[in-house]
Amino acid sequence: MAENQAFRLEKVAEADFPTRFGPFRIYGFVGHWEGRTEEAVVLRMGPLDGPPPLVRIHSQCLTGDVFHSLRCDCRAQLELALAKVAEEERGLVIYEHQEGRGIGIMNKLRAYELQDHGADTVEANLALGFDADLRNYELPVAILKYFGLNSVKFLSNNPDKIAALESAGVHVAERVPAVVAPQEHAEEYLRTKREKMGHLLDVF
Repeated sequence: MAENQAFRLEKVAEADFPTRFGPFRIYGFVGHWEGRTEEAVVLRMGPLDGPPPLVRIHSQCLTGDVFHSLRCDCRAQLELALAKVAEEERGLVIYEHQEGRGIGIMNKLRAYELQDHGADTVEANLALGFDADLRNYELPVAILKYFGLNSVKFLSNNPDKIAALESAGVHVAERVPAVVAPQEHAEEYLRTKREKMGHLLDVF
């Protein structure tokens, strides 16, 4: 990932942030480019100096993180990251506003509609005129460097994220797989729910 000379990182706020996983410090960052901005929220626990700390870069998933969607395991991965950082008592969770692999929430819902008719996630994004993945990792890399991190233990299943960090000069000392329990019978559950909702909607 080539460094963009027009990019500027701004820290806008920080505060104590108690959670059910433990006490974090929460930060708000804005990345500024010519013509656009992007926001990220960071949860930090403990000191980050010493051995490479655990880091998770999590892309926003309103449908999963907030509404408990069974179409993905995003919420489970986010909770895993918070639990693992709390277990180690040090680390960062960077929460990027990159809904739907960067296509935004409304286009993500359009992709859902295509998936209901048989497309997978990549096929749906391509059908909508987007690349398979539009996410850019310049902002999280800048955040890692803000915290003085040049080497991390990285919680991820995505090789593109690892490549982005390495190419920007952040060494991935260890990859920690984000292994979560499978959402059993999710497709069957969704199909049954759709059928029931269809009957309910017929009433109106």
